Amino acid sequence: MKKIACVTDDGTTISQHFGRAQYYAIVTVEDGEIVDRELRSKFSHTNFSSQGHAVTGAGQRRGMDPASQAKHASMAEVISDCEALLCRGMGYGAYHSMEEAGIKPVVTDEPDVDSAVMTYIAGDLVDHTELLH
Repeated sequence: MKKIACVTDDGTTISQHFGRAQYYAIVTVEDGEIVDRELRSKFSHTNFSSQGHAVTGAGQRRGMDPASQAKHASMAEVISDCEALLCRGMGYGAYHSMEEAGIKPVVTDEPDVDSAVMTYIAGDLVDHTELLH
């Protein structure tokens, strides 16, 4: 049994930006079949809007500062039982934080949750790291 998280605002479409999405669609796959799905609330940029973004130093990628990493870690906690996180866009800092949490981040161009999950399970989902910002 594998659980795959996808960032979403509607439960069926993978959101274009990890930080702005309101939910995680959690899809459970067993023996190549989707056997369960749930929608979990996630922290988004709106939850942290009063904190603003940290100033990035020369040569440092945005989202890699300690405050941003702490925010991302709280976003990862909600899906700590998942093996992967699928999104259609995210920052370098969030990508790194998911890896640190033991969750494989994958930036996909596939908008459909079910299709992306099944392609991931098959081992054919391309990680478009060129879309990281």
